Amino acid sequence: MLNSPHTVSDVMTHTAVAVGPQAPFKDIIALMDQWKVSALPVLEGEGRVIGLVSEADLLPKEEFRDSDPDRFTQMRRLTDLAKAGGLTAADVMTAPAVTVHPDATLAQAARVMAQRKVKRLPVVNAEGLLEGVVSRADLLKVFLRTDDDIAEEVGQEVVAPLFPSPADAVRVEVSDGLVTLRGRVKDTSLVPVAARLVRAVEGVVDVRWKPTDVEAPAER
Repeated sequence: MLNSPHTVSDVMTHTAVAVGPQAPFKDIIALMDQWKVSALPVLEGEGRVIGLVSEADLLPKEEFRDSDPDRFTQMRRLTDLAKAGGLTAADVMTAPAVTVHPDATLAQAARVMAQRKVKRLPVVNAEGLLEGVVSRADLLKVFLRTDDDIAEEVGQEVVAPLFPSPADAVRVEVSDGLVTLRGRVKDTSLVPVAARLVRAVEGVVDVRWKPTDVEAPAER
């Protein structure tokens, strides 16, 4: 059985910079610049996330600073025009915030980011309180695993359980995250199963199978 996949809590930034709803516009930008982040959670009360203010939320103030949008633009971009006149985090934030729980898998977090087109997600507990922030860069950290580490896991968690027969001879090779399974197997129907399981190993870029003297499946 495969090792448990990494979760958001394994890679997130636990000490997250955040602002309150009354944080002034310029203070938000100063914090983003100081901490080199593109978005900040907006917190209320004991730390409950009520929104997220991002660079995209702040840009309308510059975009419409010296322009007089026509009626069509006004109708099409009412939200952005409202944000252009915002003075505080509450005025410009996107609410409710798109969040993720710390026990979510990295794949789940990546899907949320892709679907909602965001770069960072506040990580909240069951009560909605902020526990950290996870970014796209955090999710990619699993690809920093060494080839030796990946090869060891693939060998122990995939190859050994699937191909225990002495008639099977499968060797694992890993280069820059690309896994090659090389050898022969008695039951070739297990090859696509092995490929699927290998792809589930974190840090694997792709997998390929290179048979050598593949034996025909045993007659039943």
